[in-house]
Amino acid sequence: MAHDVQSDVDRSLVDKVAVITGAARNVGAATAVRLAQAGARVVAVDLTLESLAEVVDAVGAIDSHAIHPIACDVSDRDAVAAMAQEASDRFGRVDILINNVATTDRGHTVLDLPEEDWASVIQVGLTSTFLCAKYVGQRIRDHGAGGVIVNLGSTSAFKGRTNVVAYSASKAGVINLTRSMAVQLAPFGIRVVSVSPNRVGSPVGQSEVPADREQRNLVGRVGRPEDIANAIRFVVSDQASFITGIDLLVDGGSQQMGN
Repeated sequence: MAHDVQSDVDRSLVDKVAVITGAARNVGAATAVRLAQAGARVVAVDLTLESLAEVVDAVGAIDSHAIHPIACDVSDRDAVAAMAQEASDRFGRVDILINNVATTDRGHTVLDLPEEDWASVIQVGLTSTFLCAKYVGQRIRDHGAGGVIVNLGSTSAFKGRTNVVAYSASKAGVINLTRSMAVQLAPFGIRVVSVSPNRVGSPVGQSEVPADREQRNLVGRVGRPEDIANAIRFVVSDQASFITGIDLLVDGGSQQMGN
């Protein structure tokens, strides 16, 4: 591993427990590694244990005791409640929740998007954020030491798109859900922030980055999962202790180009 792990340790994150959904790949996997490098312990959540094998190995190379994988359909209430219980039981506490999982619709307009596709995207991208915030948030509250919830938004939340309907709506919902959660959870010392990427890593629902994927931004390079992981690491640390209820754009300035 290229990083000097010892130099990356953040005292405010040492032994903190972070639940990360959609942790098997892309932003979720990069965030799991980045938080482990900072000294946190990670509960990596995805649909199957098999899909989590790579991130378990990556985090395990940093600290074999710092990772616990859980297979969970985060769009299912009972599964989320059980996941929150297991996470708390495994490490004795939960301090951080990263709501990263999402799915998308492509190639449809509002006139022809199947209702079942709409329902699936909203359930996975927005309802799962609510469910995890509710049940994992209860664990953070009950521990009594405060904490942080980070919801992954998207630049798609701020504009109309020609070939996406439900995804943009779900991410817009995530942005305002974040604001409401920040207000409601502040009395428990829980900060809530959303982080919004633009075309980082592989497209939602895909495992590979297309070689010809267009990227227009002010920075002039393709966004990497590590860019978002670094922003999340900052947001959940004490360095960001005065930041809550906002959306942090980590998009290379793409919003300024109409991309």
